[in-house]
Amino acid sequence: MKYDIIVIGSGPGGYVAAIRASQLGKKVAIVEKSELGGVCLNWGCIPTKALLKSAQVFSYCKNAAHYGVAVEGEVKPDFEKIVARSRTVADTMSKGVAFLMKKNNIDIITGFGRLAGEGRVDIDGTVYEAENIILATGARPREMPFIPIDGEHVISSKQALTLPALPQSMIVVGTGAIGSEFACLYATLGVKVTLIEYMPQIMPLEDEEVAKAMERSFRKLRAAVMTSTTVKNVTVGDDGMCQVEIEGKKGAETLSAEVVLSAVGIKSNIENIGLEECGIAIERDKIVVDDHYQTSTKGVYAIGDIIATPALAHVASAEAIHCVEHICGMEPEAVDYSTIPSCIFTSPEVASVGMTEQQAQKTGIEYTVGRFPFTASGKATAAGDRDGFVKLIFDKEEKLIGAHLVGATVTEMLGEPTLAKRLGATAHTIARTIHSHPTMHEGLMEAAEAAMGAAIHL
Repeated sequence: MKYDIIVIGSGPGGYVAAIRASQLGKKVAIVEKSELGGVCLNWGCIPTKALLKSAQVFSYCKNAAHYGVAVEGEVKPDFEKIVARSRTVADTMSKGVAFLMKKNNIDIITGFGRLAGEGRVDIDGTVYEAENIILATGARPREMPFIPIDGEHVISSKQALTLPALPQSMIVVGTGAIGSEFACLYATLGVKVTLIEYMPQIMPLEDEEVAKAMERSFRKLRAAVMTSTTVKNVTVGDDGMCQVEIEGKKGAETLSAEVVLSAVGIKSNIENIGLEECGIAIERDKIVVDDHYQTSTKGVYAIGDIIATPALAHVASAEAIHCVEHICGMEPEAVDYSTIPSCIFTSPEVASVGMTEQQAQKTGIEYTVGRFPFTASGKATAAGDRDGFVKLIFDKEEKLIGAHLVGATVTEMLGEPTLAKRLGATAHTIARTIHSHPTMHEGLMEAAEAAMGAAIHL
């Protein structure tokens, strides 16, 4: 059978590409070897948020007396049911993608897809033809030789989603979004957690003030935080305990834990998909593409985690739409990589877009910072979630160039500064936009006012 477009991979890049292509009148097939929705919906973004919601509910129950609510008896997590709920949520979302494929008349081909020459895709021995092929094969947890993953004692993020029981102790290696979220989850549920980070600060891609605030939050959860620390080796003893050899600020030492979670990044799924046979260029384990995501081979495109752009679900979706619209002869607007929102769903949450203050300093540009602490927020105080702040960075023309937020629900607030940055909004525009009261969103207005030297509540 011949298609206009075959998409290999059904994650947030792949299924969005397939739907947009169908909307534009193309005959489309999508290839998936596992669950529809890819890692994000099944083993990443969605199930982790379900687990974290359960942890939040547990935390509220433990602290119910603070809100004037009496809870009789011991409050404890039923981890088996927590995991079961998260799997149900993931399954629901995967079924939702299946529904969208059917609704948009997209053929689903189950199997492992690989390029088989010009305009051809081999799926487990059956060859299909297409005028254009979009590779959206995503990524998997990266494995390091000094942290050998056995799936039981030394685990990746996938196993961390479905542990059979809560361990007594856990060492998390890597404090990006994945490591930080799992550390928060397990520490909230009572596990003794130690975070180890090679870089000088946790959450290395975030603003320095954000990292410091989150380090304090982890310590409130009684989690140990070790930065500027290198993991040398991980072994499992006869008693099942993991021994982690590290080199840190105190020199060499060995830590012990029941479980070690390796959260040291991801690796692109580009092996055995026919790239070499088709002459597709690769650099540093990423597929080389042009401004429209076409590879070095005509008619073959690549999007998402397999190219050298931010490995985020929403980025893959944006690339998918641009890619398909280009294939269909439209002139889509380029994806703005300077305005990519980023969220980490810890407690408190972290949300950011644009430049950090450290990046602004390195570029040598003139800038102004406006801050608003949630300790001064009526809504945050009423909710009992006063940790965190809003930090806005403006250039010399008062245009927003960066926003960094820490606090309860700040991931839901990020849309406003993202749009503001995209539209070139100024501190004055944000400050003089009426924000509803009482809300956490007022913090954005207040931070903009602070940058102007016109703060009302500080």
